[in-house]
Amino acid sequence: MSRKYFGTDGIRGQANKFPMTPEVAMKVGMAAGLSFQRGNHRHRVVIGKDTRLSGYMLENAMVSGFCAAGMDVFLLGPIPTPAVAMLVRSLRADLGVMISASHNPYYDNGIKLFGPDGYKLSDDLELRIESLLDKEIEIALADQDSLGRAKRIDGVHDRYIEFAKRTMPRSMSLAGLRVVIDVANGAAYKVAPEALWELGAEVITINNEPNGFNINKECGSTHPAGLAKKVHEVRADIGIALDGDADRMIIVDETGALVDGDQIIALIAESWHQAERLAGGGVVATVMSNLGLERFLSGLGLSLHRTKVGDRYVVEYMRAHGLNVGGEQSGHIVLSDFATTGDGLVSALQVLACMKRSDKPMSELSRKFEPVPQVLKNVRFSGGKPLETAPVKAAIEDARSRLGNTGRLVIRPSGTEPLIRVMAEADDPKLVEKVVNDIVDVISDLRTAA
Repeated sequence: MSRKYFGTDGIRGQANKFPMTPEVAMKVGMAAGLSFQRGNHRHRVVIGKDTRLSGYMLENAMVSGFCAAGMDVFLLGPIPTPAVAMLVRSLRADLGVMISASHNPYYDNGIKLFGPDGYKLSDDLELRIESLLDKEIEIALADQDSLGRAKRIDGVHDRYIEFAKRTMPRSMSLAGLRVVIDVANGAAYKVAPEALWELGAEVITINNEPNGFNINKECGSTHPAGLAKKVHEVRADIGIALDGDADRMIIVDETGALVDGDQIIALIAESWHQAERLAGGGVVATVMSNLGLERFLSGLGLSLHRTKVGDRYVVEYMRAHGLNVGGEQSGHIVLSDFATTGDGLVSALQVLACMKRSDKPMSELSRKFEPVPQVLKNVRFSGGKPLETAPVKAAIEDARSRLGNTGRLVIRPSGTEPLIRVMAEADDPKLVEKVVNDIVDVISDLRTAA
């Protein structure tokens, strides 16, 4: 069954335009509410959101849908995505919802769904919900005596802060560390700085004045230049950048150099391996992770298992094969000993623990491997299936031949934007650049002709 609503990370689009309209949000509430009715107890759903203006609109629409389906609604307010996943279990809810478009600009929004176990829904469950969205389901809704109630609940920030703090080694303090954290004017603008301060760090927070429009705007994990500047300015030991819903993060070391998700995975994996804590003899990453990470892990006797892009697929593989460290180059880091999804704050705390344990500066810890030259370019293409055309297929075949067995080529449509992503890597940087440009040119020519 083809997907009309769900992409690689829930439903996403421009706010107040299909599919991110109040009508669709209400129907998602109805369909998801009906799909998770089990037993005779009062069913409940928790709903969190980030700081986008459109969150109010979509939140209220989803409340209506869930109440119509007979579910009680607990409203969490602005809170990180991983906190929603944690609170689904903590509050014994039947379903969790995060209203967010992650690292996208304010004018986008999205809906992420979590099951009662705190994990994102499988493809099958998403398709089941999607199959109900265009049907007349009023006949299955709750009767007048069984409608749901909605209320805002207090104390959820404190619950999440305590949860995050408990992931640190017992009795370890962050005293002596000066930390700059960029909260992207997003969902973690309160909880992340508070957690770091309570653990003993000296905390300098930037981009923590959300106004509905400035989430991710020239800040956060996708725009780290301001963080690097601040780290240099205040002579901090480390900089941490979260994205709008705080399920991903990247690091800036004390020199201002960027540390991406691959290097963070390498650091945590090596640390856990040395502590005999790493499960499954390896880690999980996506097809976009650098070949240098794979070579580094191989040198430790560890394997790198690759999945499709999307932290949901990383988690599914980890669960199926008993691994406890995984993630994406973009900064989604999944540590299944602690969480069921990517958690920017918890991942950052593990990095800080490595710093404290080793008593080394971040710049010394963060360069675990020399990245293989990698080029990623995006081509906007909003119609048709360019990857199935003869010219593009020929260009891809030619590129694979030129890269040979020592390089990699990954071409895929974005699951969240109208883009084709073209990535290649090999030891020869000029070859990588040429290969990617040739494919991009062919796709661009198709777009122009269309």
